[in-house]
Amino acid sequence: MNEVKAEPADSNSLFGEFPEPSYEQWRAEAEKALKGASFESKLITQTYEGIALQPIYSPVNLSDSNLIHSLPGSRPFIRGTRAGGYLTTPWLIAQVCDQAMAKEVNEVLKNELSRGLKAIHLQLDTATLAGEDPDCAEADRIGDQGFSLTSLADLTQALAGLDLKQWPVLIQCGVSQLPVAALLAGVARAQGIELQNLSGAITMDPLGSLSQQGYLPAELETLYDEMAAVTLWADRHAPQLKTILADASPYHDAGGNAVQELAFTLATAVEYVNKLQERGVAFSVISRHLRFSFSLGANMFMELAKIRAVRVLWSQVAEAFGGNETDCRANIHGRTSRFTKTMYDPYVNMLRTTTEAFAGVAGGLDSLYVGPFDEVIRPSDEFSRRIARNTQIMLQQECSLLLPVDPAGGSWYVEALTEELAHKAWELFRKTEAYGGMLQAVQAGFPQDQVAATAQKRAANLAKRRDAVVGTNVYANLTEKPLEQTVINQEEIRSARIRELCSFRSVTDIGQRMLCLERLAEQRNNLTEKTLESAVQAVTAGCTIGEILAALRQTVAAPLTVMPLRLHRLTELYETVRLTTEHYVKQGGENLKIFLANMGPIPQHKPRADFSRGFFEVGGFTLIGNNGFDAPAAAVAAAVQAQADAVVICSTDAAYPELVPPLARLLKQARPDVWVILAGLPPEDLQLEYQAAGVDEFIHVRANCHASLVRLQKRKGMIR
Repeated sequence: MNEVKAEPADSNSLFGEFPEPSYEQWRAEAEKALKGASFESKLITQTYEGIALQPIYSPVNLSDSNLIHSLPGSRPFIRGTRAGGYLTTPWLIAQVCDQAMAKEVNEVLKNELSRGLKAIHLQLDTATLAGEDPDCAEADRIGDQGFSLTSLADLTQALAGLDLKQWPVLIQCGVSQLPVAALLAGVARAQGIELQNLSGAITMDPLGSLSQQGYLPAELETLYDEMAAVTLWADRHAPQLKTILADASPYHDAGGNAVQELAFTLATAVEYVNKLQERGVAFSVISRHLRFSFSLGANMFMELAKIRAVRVLWSQVAEAFGGNETDCRANIHGRTSRFTKTMYDPYVNMLRTTTEAFAGVAGGLDSLYVGPFDEVIRPSDEFSRRIARNTQIMLQQECSLLLPVDPAGGSWYVEALTEELAHKAWELFRKTEAYGGMLQAVQAGFPQDQVAATAQKRAANLAKRRDAVVGTNVYANLTEKPLEQTVINQEEIRSARIRELCSFRSVTDIGQRMLCLERLAEQRNNLTEKTLESAVQAVTAGCTIGEILAALRQTVAAPLTVMPLRLHRLTELYETVRLTTEHYVKQGGENLKIFLANMGPIPQHKPRADFSRGFFEVGGFTLIGNNGFDAPAAAVAAAVQAQADAVVICSTDAAYPELVPPLARLLKQARPDVWVILAGLPPEDLQLEYQAAGVDEFIHVRANCHASLVRLQKRKGMIR
């Protein structure tokens, strides 16, 4: 047998046999397949960002060759800030601990850290974020969304047995992090840990809080003084701690789009740079301690491109401030979106968080928090925390996402989308800066108006089901068993926290505490990094967060107020409808009954009967089906017997001219108060004829489903 020697493969031999088609040739073939339908309406998708997504991408869709040819770890960092990507530094699995009491926090952290968590990530309650001690705060603000932190004893207990050299500590402190940073330093020193070994992020974002809440508890200039003092202290003593946060989540959670998130977050970062530089903080110091945070929404490729784009944008801004290559690297935290999560069919949220987490990881996040699937319903439990944590572990270890560097790179779609997103965000950023900076823009209501306009578009598309949310406005599951609610007695939590605080104060030296507070008050008008040392001494002596902030701040005569963003979730619109139905039935009312007048054999009526069932089950109504009727009289008799509140006529367009008028008249004669609905959208002349016969409403794929459901609820008396 003769040996056959393989010839070297020519990489172009296969494709070289075929001519390379042009875009025009491809489009011509696509238009043939559309058979006269509009190419633009069928194959081009308009996004909320004002970007027209094309059906096919190629190098011609790129205009900036510098982006496409850049390398990982090099400016403008579109492919990541490290040449080795996650191979050298995996993203941080940073699940949130949102327990209220220090003992519970410690138990949860130990359990989570032993099972794959890579950071101590604490979420503070509303009272702590506002600088209120438990004995000065309302009960509904204590432990409402996380850890009630007041004193060194609280943080010491929460972090007992945890090596702060091993685990980064992440705490978003709202408008000011000075007392929390002092508490962490106090715990570290008590454990014999050098502050330079601390890592993580103890951050503040006053402009984000202002946009979200509509007010600030202190003068903004004072908050900037605190930011500068903490940043300078951290740079000298704890250089691995981030202290400044530019958070896009308020704009995301109010319904904003990716362009708005990028532009307003970038403008926030620039505002902080300017204010800190005025206070003598060098740009290199600011950039080392700055952190960006983004929520990750449902449009996977858009979210992926958003994370890539922010690195490009920050690189450009940092370069304008005179930053070197290190200064131009953005540190980015991400969390799966709360805006996209649903109360109904909540297990679908697991799919949503997985997709969102994948987008963030593929985009190159530095740290990530995957929200528990039940986060909008109840506090997380062991099961929901495990699922969320393991989502990240699976992405790292089973999906091998630590291996590829910039996994989306090279996709003409992703590259073009990143480029266009960055350009649009830069344009909006410049408009924001034209107001004089982010603060002036917020005071003028510019970001709020921009975000509200996008939110209105989302609501309109959701109402008409152009945007589909499984389990909520499509494919509602009326047989689902609601998740068991966790009842939280916040009065009990407040009482327990006050007892703990009183017990803590009873063993401290009140004279020493007052002396420490007097020293802080003396520095009120000249905050420096030494103020942090004074604050550490104060917490060590037993002073609380509330006492420290009271000593450092003067009473605000006229607090800064702006129009706040309207934070909400996308599906609240429909959830309110279904909750209204359920409440009405629970109070003893009879559910709204909708009878399907299916006319003709099953193949004739089934498509529209199925559509009608899905349309009205979204409201939690009772649907009464059947296998069809041969004559209008039989359908009317069955509808009357069922005591239906509404009747939906289901058949074909061809059958409607003969069926609808007599059927509608008979229904109105038998039950004048019955609401007659036609499944379909006939021509305008037939609509008038059918309405004259008694049809009250038409439902179809372009109908406003939400408005129809609310209209029926009002007729039934569910809404007063």
